Amino acid sequence: MITLALSKGRIFDDTLPLLRAAGIEVTEDPERSRKLILATTRPDVRVVLVRASDVPTYVRRGGADIGVAGLDVLLEDEAENDAAGSLYKPLDLQIARCRLSVATRADFDWAGTVRQGARLAVATKYTHLARQHFAAKGMHVDLIKLYGSMELAPLTGLADAIVDLVSTGSTLKANQLVEVEKIMDISSRLVVNPASLKLKREPLRQLIDAFESAVTAAVGAQA
Repeated sequence: MITLALSKGRIFDDTLPLLRAAGIEVTEDPERSRKLILATTRPDVRVVLVRASDVPTYVRRGGADIGVAGLDVLLEDEAENDAAGSLYKPLDLQIARCRLSVATRADFDWAGTVRQGARLAVATKYTHLARQHFAAKGMHVDLIKLYGSMELAPLTGLADAIVDLVSTGSTLKANQLVEVEKIMDISSRLVVNPASLKLKREPLRQLIDAFESAVTAAVGAQA
């Protein structure tokens, strides 16, 4: 049995075409089912639904053989767990694309504040990535760990800025926030448990190769 860890939402939806390319269909809609383990049309493949931030843990500790996680989640996980190298990352799937950015209120003078060297309060769930970014710029910041509704922090005066994922920017605009710096581009990666790759090498390699072919075809179609 191969267990694939996915999170609900955009990553799940964007992974479905890759699974189809491998001849695999998930038999239930996770938005309608309350099940956390979903069967597929292949009896030897199942999908487990976990929080996006938990995907690396499930794969690293053997709760899943393979998974799909955003680069943001993987880098933050490695920083927190000193786990660099413990997951095999064979493929950038080029899905769930977005960017990790700094945003502030539209009326906040970000450039002027940075020039003055003022100490800033920054709200984010990506504390390690944010710390690395601001340290590289020589900026002094107080990081506030939040887990949701990041846009509220500048609006309520809790923070001067946020570090969060941005896709279209519509959520920022709706809350009178603006993107002031891009930290990095983000897409989702395939991650594999190294022990599983040894024990289930043939079926996992076939799945990885099918994903790679699908990604190559999709990129070619966009070119």
